[in-house]
This record gives sequence, structure tokens and C-alpha cells, in this order.
Amino acid sequence: MRTRDLFSRLFIPVSLAEGVSFLLLLFVAVPLQVFGHHQTPVMIFGMLHGLLFVAYLMIAAYGYLQRKWTTRHLVWILVMAVLPTGAFFAERDVRAEVPAAVAEPVAA
Repeated sequence: MRTRDLFSRLFIPVSLAEGVSFLLLLFVAVPLQVFGHHQTPVMIFGMLHGLLFVAYLMIAAYGYLQRKWTTRHLVWILVMAVLPTGAFFAERDVRAEVPAAVAEPVAA
């Protein structure tokens, strides 16, 4: 079993939560607002998604510094944040990365 670094432990759950909150906002809250004239779901899911989106951006910036990503890779991760299912692809990409410190076992 390999242990994950701090970036992975932060980014993976935030990315998944951000993706789910975006989908809930788009496909549940907005239709309720438009067709049912209910404002509350948009206010709740909008605030939740906004907080998760800011956390996603901050953790992605941390990953850029920690993992020494290229600017192109960072832009790809950020573009994935604004696409409805993009956060799931970004999460899969980060999960596939194995930092050198985690990949190589340390001899005791």
C-alpha cells in the first residue's frame, strides 16, 4: 500500500466534492430555480460550490509548486475546474501521479 502525500490527500477529496457540487448546482438547483421558482437550493449549492472551487484553486496552486508542474499542466487542471465533469478527470490525473518520495520505499 502506498501512502499519499499531503497534496493528494487534499486535492482528491476536494476535487471530487467540487465536481459533485457543480453537477448538483447545474442539474438540480438551477432547474429548481428556473422551473420551480425556488431560490434556496441555488443559494445553498452556489455557496458550497464557490467555497469548494476556491479550495480547488488554492490546492491546485499548491500542487503546481510542490509537484513542479509545467504551466501547461496547471492550466489544464484549472480548465478542468470550470467544465461540469472536468474535476473528475483532474482527480484521476492526480491520482495517477506518483511522487518520487512515495514511489521509492525508504530503507530503514
